[in-house]
Amino acid sequence: MALKLIQRLPVLGQFGIQRYRPGPICPPRFLSSSRLDQSVCVACLCTSAGACIRTQGCRKLQLDSGKRTLTTNIIKEPSFVASSSVGLHRDSGPRFHLTQLHRPTDAEEESFQQHLGTCSSSRQVFSLLRSVEIMSDTMAAAALHRVADLEQAGNSLKDPSVLEKDTIRALCFQLEQDSRRLTDAGVVSALRACTRLFLDPWSTFMVRLVSESQERLDRGKMSVGQLCTLGQAMLAIEGPDCVMMEQVMEQIQKGKPAEWSLADLIAVYRFLQGGVAKDGKYRDLLNSMHTHAVTVASRMDASAVSELLNALVTLNQMQAMPLVINLCKQAVRLVPHFTDEELTVVLGALMHFGHSDQYFVDAMERYVPTMVFTSHPETVTKVSQFFSRRNILSPPVFDAIAESFVYRADDYNTSQVARQIMALGKLGYLPPNAGDVFRKVEKILHSRFSHFQPRTLLNLLHSCTLVERFPVNFVAKVFSSYFLQQLQDQDTGMDRIVLAQLTQLFMTLKLECPFYEGPKLLSKYRVKSFLMPGRSLETPVDVQLYNIVITGLVDLLGARSYFGSKVLTPYCYTLDVEIKLDEEGFVLPASQVDDVYKRIALCIDGRKRFTTNKRQLLGKEAIKQRHLKLLGYEVVQVPFYEFEALQSRNSVVDFLHQKLFPHTYRLSW
Repeated sequence: MALKLIQRLPVLGQFGIQRYRPGPICPPRFLSSSRLDQSVCVACLCTSAGACIRTQGCRKLQLDSGKRTLTTNIIKEPSFVASSSVGLHRDSGPRFHLTQLHRPTDAEEESFQQHLGTCSSSRQVFSLLRSVEIMSDTMAAAALHRVADLEQAGNSLKDPSVLEKDTIRALCFQLEQDSRRLTDAGVVSALRACTRLFLDPWSTFMVRLVSESQERLDRGKMSVGQLCTLGQAMLAIEGPDCVMMEQVMEQIQKGKPAEWSLADLIAVYRFLQGGVAKDGKYRDLLNSMHTHAVTVASRMDASAVSELLNALVTLNQMQAMPLVINLCKQAVRLVPHFTDEELTVVLGALMHFGHSDQYFVDAMERYVPTMVFTSHPETVTKVSQFFSRRNILSPPVFDAIAESFVYRADDYNTSQVARQIMALGKLGYLPPNAGDVFRKVEKILHSRFSHFQPRTLLNLLHSCTLVERFPVNFVAKVFSSYFLQQLQDQDTGMDRIVLAQLTQLFMTLKLECPFYEGPKLLSKYRVKSFLMPGRSLETPVDVQLYNIVITGLVDLLGARSYFGSKVLTPYCYTLDVEIKLDEEGFVLPASQVDDVYKRIALCIDGRKRFTTNKRQLLGKEAIKQRHLKLLGYEVVQVPFYEFEALQSRNSVVDFLHQKLFPHTYRLSW
């Protein structure tokens, strides 16, 4: 890569930044001028001698007023920075000089980084640069990174003209001029910052940095963190298959993860998730890193926990559950310390791996009521999603979110509105201020109906019905041919779950809103069963509990023929067990069609049909039982928690008899 770049090295002047020959080399000797009453350099008579080069002398640098084109389509995530030195001439044109004799102290570097972090615009960064007398190369690179942080917007810069500012051009020019003087950390950090600023990879500055990085890489002296920074830069420039990337990975793999510092470990994870470890590459390295990460998880701060979980998700390391569990334990202590972005990542990762910790849930229950009115809307929404995805019904959490929803929903985007209501629907929970919440939802639908994506809108309206809130005013639009065509045109198309939601929405209106006289859902959009593989509007029966109940029913009724199991009704619902009775209350054979006076729907409700922490049916199970009652079935619920206390076969039979025929004396067979 470096050889190709050097071969294609363009004439320096064509980019608008002139390369000047260095001035005469002078020893660090100064003459006193009584007329000027200040020290001046013998070679260049620089009046800012304190900022002049004092290693091998000085160079009198000039900055051409031309402009450089600094645009390309490179983008990657930010990287770390690491450290030599740059002095800033305080004259009409900014000039940056390298020096080894006047390095900033650690305190000065730390102070600069703190001030840099408070900059909220590129202009403030430039002002800070002009105010610093002496600056290390990594401080300069950090300034470029900060500009990238402030200006990046997707695949471009918010204000590309920022690259034409004198200060940033001068800084890049001097880094190019003195690239051989930079530390390894300074070279790779500057290169990485340039990729984040979308600089032209064939500009003289970028070619110089890549060439210099190749030379440093060939020496084999770079630290793990520096290798990762270089790798991220080359990943942005040429992708994961370039020769330089292979060299970086070879040197990283020579190290032992067990001997890496925590910062190096996180850096490698961050690097690998950028696209290097695709298709199972570097599996052995990752496994070694996971093993080491487990041992140091208890020392990680909020940022490290968030970054590591994000990397595990990106790399899809499903086998790393021991590490995920340890990171979740550490997250319990850090819940109040996560930024909004970090907490969003943590919750998303725990959902991805399907893990939740009771201590983490408790910590969230304490923290959420304190943040719902001030945190980013996406973070609040992710909290709702986490609890609903894990089927955790937490009134403290959802009551607080519902209260904030009433006041903040106007600032939420349509996806965030829908996902918060979907969480309530899935758990079948109505907060104390449910009236205010759904009035707000209706107001949003009236004002922003056309802003909703078709599938998002369907999810929202369907979720409302799960908690007995019926969107009658909007169903006419949903059943229109125009809306249905929009559903079909989406990327996912009109799959079975969409058709099932439409069918159940229509059935809900017919059963629970008899006054509805709007358009009907055409039969071609209806399904015949709500029970389907994967995502479904019904939860499959728990096999173990089902078998126990079936055995008890045979003992109770005398024969298997007296009840049907897993019966698909004409109304799309599947009954776990159906028992038919005649007018006098006698049990009829399951195959009999005529003279059926009463039908009993026995719902064998295992753990998965309830929220995990409370004995409350999920929304989709509650609506099923509600509809079956409206359709004329006598619904008899057999919940798992009542069965747990039954110790013998006879106790199961007695239990079922009491459930099915509470007012009838049972004869022994």
